[in-house]
Amino acid sequence: MKKHGKKYVDAAKKAPQGAVSVAEAVAFVKANAFAKFDESVELGMRMGCDPRKSDQMIRGTVSLPHGTGKDVRVVVFAGGAAAEAAKAAGAIEAGTDELLEKIKGGWMDFDVAIATPEAMTAVRKLARVLGPRGLMPNPKTGTVTDDVASAVTAQKAGKVEFRMDRQGNICVLVGKRSFEADKLAANIEALVEAVRAARPAAVKGQLFKKISVSSTMGVPVRLDIRD
Repeated sequence: MKKHGKKYVDAAKKAPQGAVSVAEAVAFVKANAFAKFDESVELGMRMGCDPRKSDQMIRGTVSLPHGTGKDVRVVVFAGGAAAEAAKAAGAIEAGTDELLEKIKGGWMDFDVAIATPEAMTAVRKLARVLGPRGLMPNPKTGTVTDDVASAVTAQKAGKVEFRMDRQGNICVLVGKRSFEADKLAANIEALVEAVRAARPAAVKGQLFKKISVSSTMGVPVRLDIRD
């Protein structure tokens, strides 16, 4: 079991014992984030889905109304004018062969990968590298598109992907401790609604088993959110 420091233990003693409203949870997280840096705030969800069944998997995207507070590093697999448009929109790298070789060589300093449909034939060769890291471009998340400039802009503005893992959990960055409380709350509510809207038809019971919010180093607080 992980041993926590005194500040964490003291915060845990003050934490709500049961599930509380989004506003109450955000207030606690902001007041009890004790790290010297601007901690990220994450939402963790334990889903009532069976991750072993493909028809119960949850995956999608949502544009958080107030962004994540993170400088999202985007690369784009595209050639010609599309590559130039991607760079103009803020992509840190854009191209085809050279970018593919750079990643094959071990370079992974990016958060999101976008590709044109034409480039996907070559990008699929990196599936074993990008897939396990959740970086493989996918039409379902808007990262395979001919309009790469708009996709880059959306990602940098706060579009995030949510995907259930093999244990049935979803964990997504929803902002920074320094965000105003109402902005953090709005981001949380937008994410919850997006996951709710992505509910698979095969899931008949409870969708959310447990939802909690916490800062990077802080104590998680359970949210009172129903299906």
